[in-house]
Amino acid sequence: MMKKLIVLGGGESGVGAAILGKRKGFDVFLSDSGSLKAQYRDLLLRHGIRFEENGHAEIEILHADEVVKSPGIPNEIPIVQRLFERDISVISEVELAARHTDSVLVGVTGSNGKTTTASWIHHILKSGGIDSGLGGNTGRSFAHMVAVEPHPVYALEISSFQLDNIQTFKPHIAVITNITPDHLDRYAGGFESYAAAKFKIAMNQDARGFLLYNADDKTIASRLETHRSPAETYAFSTDQTLAEGAWVQGGEVRFKTRKNSFTMKISDLALSGKHNVQNAMAAGLAASLMQISKETIRQSLSDFAAVPHRLEPVLKIHEMRFVNDSKATNVNAAFYALQSMESPTVWIAGGVDKGNDYRDLLPLVKEKVRAMVALGIDNSRIVGFFEPHVPIIVETTSMRKAVKTAYILGKKGDNVLLSPACASFDLFEDYADRGDQFKAEVKKL
Repeated sequence: MMKKLIVLGGGESGVGAAILGKRKGFDVFLSDSGSLKAQYRDLLLRHGIRFEENGHAEIEILHADEVVKSPGIPNEIPIVQRLFERDISVISEVELAARHTDSVLVGVTGSNGKTTTASWIHHILKSGGIDSGLGGNTGRSFAHMVAVEPHPVYALEISSFQLDNIQTFKPHIAVITNITPDHLDRYAGGFESYAAAKFKIAMNQDARGFLLYNADDKTIASRLETHRSPAETYAFSTDQTLAEGAWVQGGEVRFKTRKNSFTMKISDLALSGKHNVQNAMAAGLAASLMQISKETIRQSLSDFAAVPHRLEPVLKIHEMRFVNDSKATNVNAAFYALQSMESPTVWIAGGVDKGNDYRDLLPLVKEKVRAMVALGIDNSRIVGFFEPHVPIIVETTSMRKAVKTAYILGKKGDNVLLSPACASFDLFEDYADRGDQFKAEVKKL
């Protein structure tokens, strides 16, 4: 009898899981509480996969042998709770995909930098002649690639939501870039539960695997003191000198594993900023452990192009520089963006507040922000916090108004920075839609 696989959620992750399940001979049914995008509905029809939208048919879902839950769906919703009550296995799409491939997996998680780091690793692997795929929480779903676009190696960005429902997922190389408060609206246990979710990326590793981590992150360092990993472990740091791993010394980044060592100048890195030095360290270490040559790693760390929506230069208009950092969906990411601004800044921020603590931003905002444009349906928390500290704050509810307002408030030589520190789902489909609209409106000025 065919195993019945239910997929909850019909976005990139869910549809990828459904296609893989169908390819592996499961009886697949996909259910989404909302409307499916046309592209995903067409894919399901093309692959002959049964589906429903705008509601969940419990009579079918509760007879599943196993359920794949898309990362955007909380464990707390009623249908998922009923599945737990019936002891029906609920897994993530990355768990399903990993069960059906023998490929080498390089998994990257963290509050910030995971897209850049995973993309940078993929770039180095390709430059080194390795057939590799990039996916997970960025680009194509991991399951979809396993089903229709197999590669011997995958560089995967993995979110905490994807890690919440893993069971046996085990990357050969696991990278934790940093852990700072984010998504606390989804974790009843607060920051500790969120941090524990991030560490699940390494929970199944053994002595044959590798764990790379940011030694400057107090949360990671503290947790590793009490949760030692059996994997071969390397740290990277911009603040400390290390015996092994990657660190900064004399204007150079030094890389050292048990089998390899090399250096390169910080000034040769493709991306600037302390956070990008850390991303480069993680990517370089991972590539070195994958036996990529020193020369290829150095070259790839110097010629990598920044990922879209992450400190992405847009245009310079009347000597005002417009920067798209829409991917900054939490406070720590916005911190890095503001830190990198070298002239007065008009800051466009706001959206869906995820329980944010804005206090860490205050010194940078006082130093660098000339004016603030709040962009969101409910701006009360972010405006309420910064109002005593920013001379001018204007509230807006559309990207067109936000960009025009920022342009009016700015002066010659200023930056106009979209770095929201919040999620995008109040006014936009996702952070990419928000960034694309920003770029489109800037080009209309």
